[in-house]
Amino acid sequence: MPGRQELPSTLERSPRSAQRTWIKAHDSAVREYGEGRRAHRVAYGALKHTHEKVGDHWERKEKRRKGPSDPRSARPRQVGGRSGEGVDEQATKQHLYELAKRLGVAGRSRMDRSELLSAVRRANRSRTREARDG
Repeated sequence: MPGRQELPSTLERSPRSAQRTWIKAHDSAVREYGEGRRAHRVAYGALKHTHEKVGDHWERKEKRRKGPSDPRSARPRQVGGRSGEGVDEQATKQHLYELAKRLGVAGRSRMDRSELLSAVRRANRSRTREARDG
């Protein structure tokens, strides 16, 4: 099935560039591996190289930086690793602070970089859940 018809809700709320990246990678993965979870994982892996999750949608990375966002995106599928849940773990502390500010994270001024990463992940999950429910 074409990627446009399987577009996840977070991507429906995202810019066309994010949608296009996901759709092209998904369709290519479907041709290579067949329909299913693997095609979705490949599409998200490609998306995480150019975009990051902000709240309930995806945006271009800071300064249009390209490259893997988290350990899982940087490795082959067989090696594994944890996911950054769409948050760009290579982003600067200042960028993470600005994201936390946009997402309304309380206490962000006292947080270090790793705490900001965790807080932005939590806020993203919460915003996505709210968008899907309501």
